Amino acid sequence: MSLTIGVPKETAAGEKRVATVPEVVEKLVKLGFAVAVESGAGDLANCSDDSYRAAGAQVVDGAAKLWAAADIVFKVRGPSQDEVGLMREGQTLISFIWPAQNPDLMQQLAARKVTVLAIDALPRVLSRAQKMDALTSQAGVAGYRAVIEAANAFGRFFNGQITAAGKVPPAKVFIAGAGVAGLAAIGTAAGLGAIVRANDTRAEVADQVVSLGGEFVKVDYEEEGSGGGGYAKVMSEGFQQAQREMYAKQAREVDIIITTALIPGKPAPRLITAEMVQSMKPGSVIVDMAAEQGGNCELTEPGQSVVKHGVTIVGYTDLVSRLAKQSSTLYATNLFRLAEELCKTKDGIINVNMEDDAIRGLTVIKDGAITWPAPPLVVAAPKPAAAAAAVPAAKKGHGHGAPSEPMAGSTLAIMFGVAAALFWFIGANAPAAFLGHFTVFVLACFVGYMVVWNVTPALHTPLMSVTNAISSIIAIGALVQIAPPLTEALSVGRPTDAIRWLAVVGIVLTAVNMFGGFAVTHRMLAMFRK
Repeated sequence: MSLTIGVPKETAAGEKRVATVPEVVEKLVKLGFAVAVESGAGDLANCSDDSYRAAGAQVVDGAAKLWAAADIVFKVRGPSQDEVGLMREGQTLISFIWPAQNPDLMQQLAARKVTVLAIDALPRVLSRAQKMDALTSQAGVAGYRAVIEAANAFGRFFNGQITAAGKVPPAKVFIAGAGVAGLAAIGTAAGLGAIVRANDTRAEVADQVVSLGGEFVKVDYEEEGSGGGGYAKVMSEGFQQAQREMYAKQAREVDIIITTALIPGKPAPRLITAEMVQSMKPGSVIVDMAAEQGGNCELTEPGQSVVKHGVTIVGYTDLVSRLAKQSSTLYATNLFRLAEELCKTKDGIINVNMEDDAIRGLTVIKDGAITWPAPPLVVAAPKPAAAAAAVPAAKKGHGHGAPSEPMAGSTLAIMFGVAAALFWFIGANAPAAFLGHFTVFVLACFVGYMVVWNVTPALHTPLMSVTNAISSIIAIGALVQIAPPLTEALSVGRPTDAIRWLAVVGIVLTAVNMFGGFAVTHRMLAMFRK
């Protein structure tokens, strides 16, 4: 018998999201599940009860009936005290839990003898887990919305303009933290025409910032800031002092600051001091995306938008809910991908496989037993490193590792000698016309190699398309074959009908190659333009 997925209405204040949407309900039904949705659960996300019914879900009146009917519960926020009381033994809950920050909730859920999968505990280092990564999908929405809130509070255009009434300079935006939310904010602000600068403790994100149209501002202090699971780590006091000096300089220059710095399990680091706020130009804006964890700005008031020292400080904690339809759709897709992993048989029955690294990391309570935190993932040693270690050992024993050693001088001399003799033989016996063509061929190979080598790797694919089109110059040879007057003038003989028809086919194919190559190149290059 298939299980029923229940989707209750969120009870947290200001929460507009819903755990699944009608488009995803249809996919869950195809997996074999029955779906029940509490009446009104999707109203704030523009998902009506009728749309759920049309997708194949049963709409249930009241939370008590919904929780009683559900074998698996999809939620956005962790359950409230009342919702915990509605749970029964054997149920499975999938939602954001934050076990490190909510130990009391963990104990209450364990006492109900339920199984809990915390979507926030997903091991993000697993590449196959990306499709289930709700933290990433929601952070992208929040980063986009942060720029929209900044634009709403800012009194000018983002992009520079020259009008009859005068010149409008572009807004300058500084983004502290270039994680998923920060990168989304960078792309949005740059798309609106602002001059965007960004900083992060992880040096490897610099290229990502530049690729989105921003400028990476480096702290004048050498220290690596990468932490586990793609997060940043807590930096040394020396680095933090240099970082504060850089932030103070940016605060005096820019119009908008968006802060995104968060470290899991710790209060939000204070990056923007009251003195920095005072130094900002009147009318400037700060959007503090870390407000829910205390805020990156010293003057942030969580949940509020306030004006202090002439600067608007936006501390909304519901940025994701302000785009409820979009964020609900992304979150519902994440949960559907998780359901696919739990129900690989597509019969509406889930299997919480604790041998699966991704499922084991998500499972914080199994049948009433607390299983959080998950054991560290065992990462296999990279093969290239093992191969590199084997080379010195082979050299030491002068055994089978000899082929990896540098080529001996005598062997190299013999190879060059054979090549020289071969070229002399060709030159002595081949027609003069062949030598001329061969010389052009060798020079073309060399020039082509040097040209491609100096092209940005990102453009290699469009480059191949256009070179493919240019290579269709062979169409000229086919044209010669189907034009008798021209062939007679060139004294190359009159082609037979078979050759002429073969030339026609060649022209058709090369025409497709030429026009298709240029068309593909144009479309690919358009992806790199704003």
